[in-house]
Amino acid sequence: MIKIAFVTCVQIGLSCIEEIYSLDGKLDLLITLKDNKSKNKSGRIYLDGIASKYNIPLLKIDNINNKEVINILKKNEISWLFIIGWSQIAHEELLEAPSRGCIGMHPTLLPEGRGRAAVPWAIIKKLDKTGVTMFKLDKGIDTGDIIAQGEIPLDRNITATELYQRINEMHANLIRKTWDDIINDRIILFKQDHSKATQWSVRTPSDGEIKPQMTMDEALTLIRATTHPYPGAFFINKGRKIIVWNAKPNKLYGEIELKDGFIEITDYEIK
Repeated sequence: MIKIAFVTCVQIGLSCIEEIYSLDGKLDLLITLKDNKSKNKSGRIYLDGIASKYNIPLLKIDNINNKEVINILKKNEISWLFIIGWSQIAHEELLEAPSRGCIGMHPTLLPEGRGRAAVPWAIIKKLDKTGVTMFKLDKGIDTGDIIAQGEIPLDRNITATELYQRINEMHANLIRKTWDDIINDRIILFKQDHSKATQWSVRTPSDGEIKPQMTMDEALTLIRATTHPYPGAFFINKGRKIIVWNAKPNKLYGEIELKDGFIEITDYEIK
């Protein structure tokens, strides 16, 4: 009998759980962060409601690699462990605790875009497509064998808000596409072509600063890439930090002067 546990603390993971139950599936254990951890994480959610709704045991933890997690996976004879939208890197002992292994999803078309900040980078790099990859986790970062992928076309005006939603939907689509194979032990794994791998670096809130030497296009791209649910692009005005959620170009006038013109702010927040 295949038994499945799920680790998440973000909306994308919750959407996957909801999709599993819409398919009349079942989870044997939920694992999430303690309520006081990562409160400002993009997309942060809590699993108490869905655990209660479907009567799923719920474990709240500080770290995915804690001994209590490994012990409960073995005690419950978990076959597969989903780890979705989780910042902590799973160590080897955890990866080996479920009898068949761990399944992750990454919001790029691996092996392209291994690493962090996949949504902002896809917009900043002006890719014509991105996607989501479901894969079996190994000791590397986003290096495991691929189970399934789904493409998401991009246009020049897409925002992080819109792309996050499309990625959320694609996670659910991949659950729907693979669920029968997972529970019936029919998964086929495909090796990544490591020679084509690219690595995307971590982004911090300070990387969202709009600087005068930028062009209008560069600034507007940064704004689109870092808007909700991310921390937002910003500039400093008279000692105040102004977060810019949306803006438009203007050659002649605007609140922010840039290398080739101005941008008008249409949605902002003062910190």
